Amino acid sequence: MRTFYPSDSCKESQLNSLNPQSWLQVERGKLSSSASSSAESFIKVPEPQILPHYKPLDYVEVLAQIHEELETCPLQERSILYLLQYQVFRGLGETKLRRRSLQSAWQEATTVHEKVIFGSWLRYEKQGEEVIADLLSSCGKYSEEYAPLDIASCFPVMAASSSPEAAASVKVERCISKNVVFKIGEERIACDRKKISSLSAPFHAMLFGSFTESLLDEIDMSENHVSSSAMRVVRDFSAAGILSGVSKNLLLEVLVFANKFCCERLKDACDRELASLISSMDCAIELMDFALEESSPILAASCLQVFLYEMPESLTDDRVVEVLIRVNRSQVSTMAGKASFSLYSCLSEVSMRIDPRSDRTLGFLEKVVDFAENDRQRVLGFHRLGCTRLLRKEYREAEEAFETAFNLGHVYSATGLARIGYIQGHRLWAYEKLSSVISSVSPPLGWMYQERSLYCEGDKKMEDLGKATELDPTLTYPYMYRAVTLMSKQNAEAALEEINRILGFKLALECLEIRFCLYLGMDDYEAALRDIQAALTLCPDYRMFDGKVAARQLRTLVYEHVENWTTADCWMQLYEKWSNVDDIGSLSVIYQMLEADAFKGVLYFRQSLLLLRLNCPEAAMRSLQLAREHASSDHERLVYEGWILYDTGHCEEGLQKAKESIRIKRSFEAYFLQAYALAESSLDPSSSSTVVSLLEDALKCPSDRLRKGQALNNLGSVYVDCEKLDLAADCYINALKVRHTRAHQGLARVHFLRNDKAAAYEEMTRLIEKAQNNASAYEKRSEYCDRELAKSDLEMVTRLDPLRVYPYRYRAAVLMDSRKEREAISELSRAIAFKADLHLLHLRAAFHEHIGDVSSALRDCRAALSVDPNHQEMLELHSRVNSHEP
Repeated sequence: MRTFYPSDSCKESQLNSLNPQSWLQVERGKLSSSASSSAESFIKVPEPQILPHYKPLDYVEVLAQIHEELETCPLQERSILYLLQYQVFRGLGETKLRRRSLQSAWQEATTVHEKVIFGSWLRYEKQGEEVIADLLSSCGKYSEEYAPLDIASCFPVMAASSSPEAAASVKVERCISKNVVFKIGEERIACDRKKISSLSAPFHAMLFGSFTESLLDEIDMSENHVSSSAMRVVRDFSAAGILSGVSKNLLLEVLVFANKFCCERLKDACDRELASLISSMDCAIELMDFALEESSPILAASCLQVFLYEMPESLTDDRVVEVLIRVNRSQVSTMAGKASFSLYSCLSEVSMRIDPRSDRTLGFLEKVVDFAENDRQRVLGFHRLGCTRLLRKEYREAEEAFETAFNLGHVYSATGLARIGYIQGHRLWAYEKLSSVISSVSPPLGWMYQERSLYCEGDKKMEDLGKATELDPTLTYPYMYRAVTLMSKQNAEAALEEINRILGFKLALECLEIRFCLYLGMDDYEAALRDIQAALTLCPDYRMFDGKVAARQLRTLVYEHVENWTTADCWMQLYEKWSNVDDIGSLSVIYQMLEADAFKGVLYFRQSLLLLRLNCPEAAMRSLQLAREHASSDHERLVYEGWILYDTGHCEEGLQKAKESIRIKRSFEAYFLQAYALAESSLDPSSSSTVVSLLEDALKCPSDRLRKGQALNNLGSVYVDCEKLDLAADCYINALKVRHTRAHQGLARVHFLRNDKAAAYEEMTRLIEKAQNNASAYEKRSEYCDRELAKSDLEMVTRLDPLRVYPYRYRAAVLMDSRKEREAISELSRAIAFKADLHLLHLRAAFHEHIGDVSSALRDCRAALSVDPNHQEMLELHSRVNSHEP
C-alpha cells in the first residue's frame, strides 16, 4: 500500500511523472487509440522511497541482542528495549509483530509516563478498532486497556511531617504569639503561626527564626503578589491539609505562591486538584503552560495524556504542537519524566504519517535526536531526520543527518547520501558509494543493488535490478521498472508477465497501478477496470500518478469504455472468477456490484474473505465492519459481529454472536461461523461430531453455490480428521460439482490416505490447471511425488511466491540429509534475509546446533523467540543450546 513517504525523483526535472498532453486526452474521456498507444509515455516508475525506518544489516543479530538484554536488564529498561524491537519490526514491515512489541512496552512500563505514552500510542495504532471494544462489551466483556489513567493516583501523596525546627522552637525563651496576621492591602488574614510555619522551611524561618517577622504579630504580604483569597486558601490548607472547592484560577495563584515559598505539600495538593479539573483540549493547553512554568509533574503529565489520547487530531492543533516543541529539557522532564525519547518517538511517528515534510515533524525529530541516549536511538533519530530533510529539499542538513547515522553503523542511510549526491549532479559518486557498501558487506542485501541501479543505465542497470530481485524478491521497484521498460519496447506480453510475477504474491497498489497503465496501453479496458477497482477496494481514496489523479476519477472514465453488466451478469462473473481462484478478479466484480447492489452486507462480507486470502488483514477488517453496517437484518449483523470478534482473537465471544443469530433465525452463515470457530479453537476430539452437525445444518439452509462449496470442503476436512474417508470423498466430489475448485486439494489428500499417491498427484494437477493463484497447489502436490519432481514443484512455488517458507525448509533438509550443512544453512539464510519467519529461524538454529556452532544457534533461538516468545519447541531448543554456551 502506498505509504506516507513518496520519494522525490533524483532529478528535479523529472518530478512531473506524467505527460500532460497525453493525460489531458484521458482526463477528457477521450480514451482513443492514439492516447492509449502512447500510454507508456505517462507510465513513470517512481524511484524507490528511502524508508524512514531502522534497517540494520543483520536484523536477526539485533533481535537476538535485544532478547538477550531483556533477559538480564533491570525492569525499568524493558520498555525502551521493546520500543527498539518495535522499530526493527517496523523496518521489516511486520505489522502484527511491531504492534505486539508496542503492547509489551506498555505492559512492561514501570512509570506512569511510559504507561501514558505507550498506551496512547497503542490506541492510535488501533484506530478504527473501537467497534471491537463495543462488541466485547455487548458480550459482557469489558476492556479498559488503553483508557486514560488517573495520573494523580500514580504519584505518591506527599505526607505531612513534623518540622524538627518547629518542635525546637517551643524551647525558645521569648514571647511569640500563637497567631500571626497576614496583611494584604486592606484585608487581614489571621493564621495559626505554627501551622503556617509547617508548610515550608522558609515560612518556619520567617515565623520562628531570627528574622524580624518572627517578632511581629502582623506581617504585610502586599508586595508578594498574592491575593487575600489565595492567602485564605493557604491558611485553610495549613489547618486542614486539603483543598476543597477551590476554583481553577485561585488554584493557579496558590500554586505560584507554593512554589515561591517552597511549600511542597501545598504545591502537590494544587497539582492534583488542577489535574482533576482538566475537562477539554483547550483546558489542557491552557494548564500545560502553567504546569511547565511551575514544574508541576502531575498536572503536566495529565495535560500530556490529553494531547496523546487525542492523536492524531491533537497534532493538527498548532497550540499543542507549539507547546511540545518549544519545551526545554527540564520542562520535558516535568512532563514526561525519564520517557522523553519514547514520547518524541511516538509524536514523530504519528506526525510523519500525517505529513513527513511538516515543520511539526521536523521539530519532533529534532527532539528525538536530542533525547537519544545510545547509538541505536541516535541512528533512528538521525536517519529519520535525514528523510524528512530530504523531502523538504534541505539537502545540506539531510546529508549531515544521513552521514551521522551512517557513521554510527546504519548502512541503510547510504541510500540517502547517494540520492543527495545524485541530485547535486554527482552520479558517479553515488554509484561508487553504493559499490563500496556492496563490497564491504557479506552477504549484500537486495536494497543495495536496487539503489545502485538508479545510478547506471542499460545492461548494468538490469543486472543490478536482477540481483536485487534475487536477494529480496519483495522489492517492487525492479519488477515495475522492468515491466515499463518492456512496454516501451512494444513487448506488452512480457511486460505483463513481469508485473504479474510480483502481483502473484504481493498485492501492492503501485504494481496494480503499473498494470492498469499497461492494460490501458493495450486498449484492454476490461482488464484495466479490474485492476483499478481492486486498487480502490484496498484503498478507497487511492490517488494515481504520484498522487496527481484520484483513482475514482480514472475508474469512471475507463468504465465508460466497457460493456455494462446486469446484476445477473455480475453474479455469473463472480462465480466464474471465484471458481477459478482469481482473487483479484473477484475483488473487482464485487466492487462493481457494490456500486449498485442493494445487498451490500453480503457483498462486503465476501470482499473480506477475499482480502484475507490475499493477506490484506486491515482491508479485510474494514470490509467486515462495512458488512456489519450494511446488514439487512439483526441476525445477519450478528454473524458479521461474530466474524469480527473471531478474527481479532475473541473466539468465545464470536461463538456467542453466532448462537444469538441462530436464536433469531437459522441461517447458513451463522451455522458456518459456529462450525468454523469451534473447529479452529477446540482441542477436544469429540467436538468433531458437533462441527459435522453444524455444517450439515448450514447446508440445509439457503445459500449460493460459492458458500455451499466452502461448507462441503470444510465438512470433508472434518471427516478426514475423523478417518471417515468415504464420507470425506463424497463431500469433496459434491463441492467440485458446484465448482469449488479448492476441493481438489482435499480429494487429493483422501487419495493419499488411501495409499494412491498417483491419484493424489493427478488431483493436484487438476487444481493447478484450473487455479490462477496456484503456488499453494504446487506446494501441496510436491508431497505426492518423488524427490526430483518434488524439488521441481517447490522451485516453481518459490518462483510464484517466494514468501512461502516450506520450499526453503524442504531444500535445506534435503541438503542436510546429504551432509551439505553449509549449503543447507545458506538456503535458509536466503529466505531469512527478507522474511522474519519463526520456522526458518528454528530450523537454522537446529542446523547450527547440529554442527556445533553454539553462538549462531543461540542467536537464531533468541531472534525466533522475539518473533514468537511462547513457541514451546523454540523455548526447549533455546534452553538446550543456552546450557551449552561457555
